[in-house]
Amino acid sequence: MSISKVVSRQRKSTSAQRTPTFERTPHDILVGAALVLAGGTLWGVNATVSKLLMGTYHADPLWIACVRELAAGVIFIACSGAFTPKLLIGALKDRGSYLKLLACSLICVLLVQVAYLKAIDWTNSGTATVLQSLNLLFVLAIVCVRGQRLPRLKESIGIALAFAGTVLIATGGDLSQLSLPAAGLFWGLLDALCTSIMSIAPIAMMARWGNFTINGIMFVVSGVVLLPFVRPWATAPSLDTLGLALVAFTIVGGTFGAYWLFLAGTQRCGAMRATMLGTSEPVTATITGVLFAGAIFTPTDLAGFAMILIMVFLVR
Repeated sequence: MSISKVVSRQRKSTSAQRTPTFERTPHDILVGAALVLAGGTLWGVNATVSKLLMGTYHADPLWIACVRELAAGVIFIACSGAFTPKLLIGALKDRGSYLKLLACSLICVLLVQVAYLKAIDWTNSGTATVLQSLNLLFVLAIVCVRGQRLPRLKESIGIALAFAGTVLIATGGDLSQLSLPAAGLFWGLLDALCTSIMSIAPIAMMARWGNFTINGIMFVVSGVVLLPFVRPWATAPSLDTLGLALVAFTIVGGTFGAYWLFLAGTQRCGAMRATMLGTSEPVTATITGVLFAGAIFTPTDLAGFAMILIMVFLVR
């Protein structure tokens, strides 16, 4: 998800309509850490819930993406209208940002959501979430190109660990073949790439118009783009009470709640702490995948997971 990196770089707005900022007192840091952990946990559980919807109820990944983007987007917009109405109106009147908003909607929401769900569908919730953590490598590449520098020693070690961990997950330790479906690896890496763009592209707009506003617009636009292709009213899976509850969770808790908690928590505890605490996402996804979705991980898989998670602590 890497929402922590999106929020960390936001600058304070000089207008009276700026988004709230927080002095980082010990209390705020403690509260922020708890919020980030809760957000990461929800996102990890959301991955397993999505796998259950695709496996048990045969829900198409595009159907899930379309429904939760539209629904979560409406919730974001409603919150923006309730708490920061002037920011919402200002963003809608800012026609100069329309093209950038469209691009961010397609890359930072649509492709992130679809690639993530496709990766889960082809692999499992834990593997897909760990592969998403590779977004930090793409961010590092952008930072190095912009700064015209080579990676530092710790960053180089992190790159090597991430590469080795990805190879272990993909091959199961046997370099002569892929144990991970090629399509799963492709969607996981595409998800990581788009997530890295998400941590950079909307920053200025979020700093100016607020997180609720920009996330709401991007989610709604992305869902509307998918609408004519997915036609969710015609392609909806057959859902019983549990299925409906899982859909409700993936919208309210796993998407809106996870994003909101990460945003609020990172504002309080800072990006570095949030990035470290964000490792709760793949850990939770792996545990819940084993407990509820029947995922099976080999020692080689777990070693690869560990290498990539260590990379998160080195590349920051």
